Amino acid sequence: MDREMEREIEKKGRAESQVDKEKWVCDSSVDYRGKPPLRASTGVWKASLFIIAIEFSERLSYFGIATNLIIYLTKILHQDLKTAAKNVNYWAGVTTMMPLIGGFLADAYLGRFSAVLISSIIYLMGLGLLTMSQFIPALKPCTADTCHRSTKLHEVIFFMAMYLITVGTGGHKPSLESFGADQFDDDHDEERRKKMSYFNWWNSALCAGLVLGVTIIVYVQDNVSWGVADLILTVIMAITIVIFLLGRPFYRYRAPKGSPLTPMLQVLVAAVAKRNLPYPSSPTQLYELPKSRNATHRFLSHTNKLRFLDKAAVIESDGVDIETQSGYKQNPWRLATLTNVEETKLVLNMVPIWITSLPFGICIAQTSTFFIKQGSTMERRVAGNFVLPPASIYCFAAFAMITTVCIYDKVLVPILRRATGNERGISILQRIGIGMTICTVGMVAAAIVEHKRLGVAHREVGPTGTVAMSVFWLAPQFMILGIGDGFALVGLQEYFYDQGPDSMRSMGIAFYLSVIGAANFLSSLLITIADRLTEKNGSSGWFAKGLNKSHLDYFYWLLAAMGGANLCVYAYFASRFPYKNVEKRVVDADGYQRKGVGPTS
Repeated sequence: MDREMEREIEKKGRAESQVDKEKWVCDSSVDYRGKPPLRASTGVWKASLFIIAIEFSERLSYFGIATNLIIYLTKILHQDLKTAAKNVNYWAGVTTMMPLIGGFLADAYLGRFSAVLISSIIYLMGLGLLTMSQFIPALKPCTADTCHRSTKLHEVIFFMAMYLITVGTGGHKPSLESFGADQFDDDHDEERRKKMSYFNWWNSALCAGLVLGVTIIVYVQDNVSWGVADLILTVIMAITIVIFLLGRPFYRYRAPKGSPLTPMLQVLVAAVAKRNLPYPSSPTQLYELPKSRNATHRFLSHTNKLRFLDKAAVIESDGVDIETQSGYKQNPWRLATLTNVEETKLVLNMVPIWITSLPFGICIAQTSTFFIKQGSTMERRVAGNFVLPPASIYCFAAFAMITTVCIYDKVLVPILRRATGNERGISILQRIGIGMTICTVGMVAAAIVEHKRLGVAHREVGPTGTVAMSVFWLAPQFMILGIGDGFALVGLQEYFYDQGPDSMRSMGIAFYLSVIGAANFLSSLLITIADRLTEKNGSSGWFAKGLNKSHLDYFYWLLAAMGGANLCVYAYFASRFPYKNVEKRVVDADGYQRKGVGPTS
């Protein structure tokens, strides 16, 4: 009788524990007062909408500036096409590599909320300086005597403002996206499913900002003034910073826990130091922290990849209780936990995926340089006297991406879930591979269209230098690349956030952005190499001073060939990639906790 009563009391206690789990978020996050957050009043979409608002503003500013940057450099600063394309690639490259530093600082020291706020203010300073360079007479691009070239002072102020925006983006992008994803609890079934849609809808908001940036903002730049456009962007950014701060009571925060790179360095040092030790007979003999019943820390299960790192978790002392490690003091430079070993493996396993994503990034880099410049040479009159700004053609890519993401999230995923049994429908890496394939096809389309444009240019060039060919011929290549982005770009964001260590979520987003950044640098390098190799006896090669004398079609064919060859290499590594295995404590219908292990693919 007493035993039966004890069982009832224990069962009641477990039921109450499950009720508490539904009431409170138990994933180590806190609310704005530093206390465990209430599930009903914090996080998920109610918090994410404030975060998405400031992302919309940032993308509006970024694409409003970036997509028309090559036009500004060639028309206002009077740079030649090759120099302007390289400058755009350098700026875009630094801008998308800077998040590696910003993500590290956010994860290690600042926290994601603080990193977003500080970087947003720096971003606002850059926009303000850009605005002043257009309105203050001494800082304007030219005077009455120098309008055939820009003043040196304006160039200095202009590039200073642009790289302030770069620094702002460096802290903004990795911290904001990961902060938004932090609003969803991975150990709660309903919130985990919502999180799978989060990256899709995040990119929809991103594309909405992109569309307005390359239509309204670009139109103002081309037909009103660059200064008015910059002023609009500055005001909108200031407003959305205020909106972001208004959401403070609804956010879930995670405290920074020091450098996430130190534990990985400790694993490498310990593995090398104990390289001559034999492997244990079972992974259960590897060192791990005690798994308390209510621990919020997520533990990773052992994998057989990169087994030489397992020696970092081999216990050298005799008589140590594996479960409690009682009486044992750990030296982290000599003995690492199994979870730290597995997190190091996660990062090392990402390297081949990162490298094989670069050709895809090089293809994407062309959309904001050569694609836009092509549009500026084509017939853009739409109705009456309305002339479409060349950068506005970019909106076809954005519309295609939004449509793809919506169809994928609402139609394809439910169908694929039933067909494959995978919670995501298809694995993350399969989604990325599909996007890469589509983008390779997009470069083939770009090569064909450019070949036709050059043929028309050699026969029919109007009095204003415009090729007698509609700019909408560029729409297919933008749309194909937009569809590819809906698979590959969104997949890369989710992959680097989800498959990285929990302590490196901001850096995970930075790794994704660094793919685009490194690809921009590689695009500039490829342009330089191709230009040098194709120049003959002083004659221009693929990249002449005028676009109509260049051969961008050959360059696009080269990128398509590189993309096709890279797909084979990517498929090899993707098919062998070991997905993250997280030990989960699942509460069953009777309130009992049971341990489960599952890959998060």
